[in-house]
Amino acid sequence: MPTANRRIVLMLCATLLFLAGIAVGSVLTRHVSAINKFGQPKTVVHVVAYKFRDATSLNDQEQAIAGIKDMAAKIPGIKNIWLKTERNQLRDFSGVYVIEFTSPEAAADYAESPIHDAWRKKWEQLRENSLSFQVSN
Repeated sequence: MPTANRRIVLMLCATLLFLAGIAVGSVLTRHVSAINKFGQPKTVVHVVAYKFRDATSLNDQEQAIAGIKDMAAKIPGIKNIWLKTERNQLRDFSGVYVIEFTSPEAAADYAESPIHDAWRKKWEQLRENSLSFQVSN
């Protein structure tokens, strides 16, 4: 087979292989997005947006947020916590934290826990304002 004809055949094969790859990739991409599954857990999520008082030191702010981690280790029924604010659209608010409870009963137990009460008393002295929400399915 002459060299020119061989090059044409190789180019044609390469083009067909490339087009086949595009077709297979397109089909697989549609299939992956069609199987996006999600759940609706029965946990309770407690979301708090807060604003520290202007006079609250950075050390006091860090200790208050660290106190949430301490509570999570001591109060039964806390499943997860989120302490770092990635994005906050509430103007002038310092941050947001989230506590996930295993059940509505665990959230109620947390609210009445003496450990939470001791932390809350310190927290109220440091914060100027807060907005809290509880979400569940």
